[in-house]
Amino acid sequence: MSRTVAIATLGCKTNQFESAAIEQTLRDAGYRVVPFEDGADLVIVNTCTVTSATDSQSRNLIRRARRLNLDCRVVVTGCYAQVDPEAIRAIPGVAVVLGNDEKKDFLRYLEADDSEQLVSVSDIRSATEAVPLSLSSFAERSRAFVQIQNGCDAFCAYCIIPYARGSSRSLPPEQVLEQVRRLAEAGYQEIVLTGIHVGCYGADLSPSMSLTDLVRRIEELGLTRRLRLGSLEPLEIPAELIDLVAGSSVLCRHFHIPLQAGDDQVLGAMNRHYTTGFFQDLVDRIHRRLPDAAIGLDVIAGFPGETEQQFENTCRLIESLPISHLHVFPFSRRPGTPAAEMARQIPGPQAKARAARLRALGEEKHRQFAQQFIGQTLEVVVEGGSVESLRRGLTRNYLTVLFEGGEGMEGRCLDVQITEWTPEGLKGNLMLHD
Repeated sequence: MSRTVAIATLGCKTNQFESAAIEQTLRDAGYRVVPFEDGADLVIVNTCTVTSATDSQSRNLIRRARRLNLDCRVVVTGCYAQVDPEAIRAIPGVAVVLGNDEKKDFLRYLEADDSEQLVSVSDIRSATEAVPLSLSSFAERSRAFVQIQNGCDAFCAYCIIPYARGSSRSLPPEQVLEQVRRLAEAGYQEIVLTGIHVGCYGADLSPSMSLTDLVRRIEELGLTRRLRLGSLEPLEIPAELIDLVAGSSVLCRHFHIPLQAGDDQVLGAMNRHYTTGFFQDLVDRIHRRLPDAAIGLDVIAGFPGETEQQFENTCRLIESLPISHLHVFPFSRRPGTPAAEMARQIPGPQAKARAARLRALGEEKHRQFAQQFIGQTLEVVVEGGSVESLRRGLTRNYLTVLFEGGEGMEGRCLDVQITEWTPEGLKGNLMLHD
């Protein structure tokens, strides 16, 4: 049996979580995890298929694994494998192709006869339960992630994920609570609740419940010092949840909300079911209730048919919002989605130019947000690595803080007094307590 393994992961936090679970399973089975460039005997490629570009990246990783070690066994899973297993099967050297639902039995497929190529990809849309991939530790991570939900039923015009991840399926609350408890007991000071469509958590359970219900239970039980929520759709942030965050010493003051476009016609074409007026009111309500909260937005530049005036509408809306940062994506044509077949596709260079302008706007918004904390003392979870020999930490409201510190601080909660802003992050002095 192969005993060295390398894992390459593309895409979202859910994929990263699942790769971490696969890694732990392999470690427990006796494998030694090595860097990808070492040319391992076994290579796992956990793919993304959000854009055609990520499909290409996945194919390149598979081919590079073979160049590094011609005798390696390559196992491909993830969303690209789910959506187009035949394309993966055809790549020379691929030994095993697994769909997303098959990840839960990863080791069983790995131990099967390796003399012939194995392809196992079930109909993910027929899956009805969220099967937990639990973790007790996260290698080289200072924060822990808990996957509370999988799948999506939104069918936005640009997105392939409902076909790659299936219908929305929630993990029973008892299993979520147990994972949070176990990770906190392992020493993680911050837990992040993640999934594909986190805001619809619990709607499929019997009896049904909401994300707010789940978060309240975690807080009431005192399971963790810090709890952070993953991306939440605009229509799935009730006033009750905002109030819960505002009154909590556990919930991080951080909202990640996909806007995608700041023009009502473009939102309609995207199959997004809210207006810019609704979105502006939501962000303003969060800011009034939580003026120090980070509010990050996702935006797509160059959606098919987006006129210059509609793009200007997006820029003006973002300029008016009290946000902390942007995640900007130039539109990428994804075969299999309605947007890929729409008329008036925006030329790539034009979409990229629009994305660059939005990124510059996002950087200015981030600077303005961060600078208001100069002179304050902020609690950070210390992360691994360093920037220019300085330690790095993350605040509750999603700001990077750099400070001088020694070894062995990873994962600890420490107080840092902020002294200045830099493009790399806020800088400050570690506060030492007796």
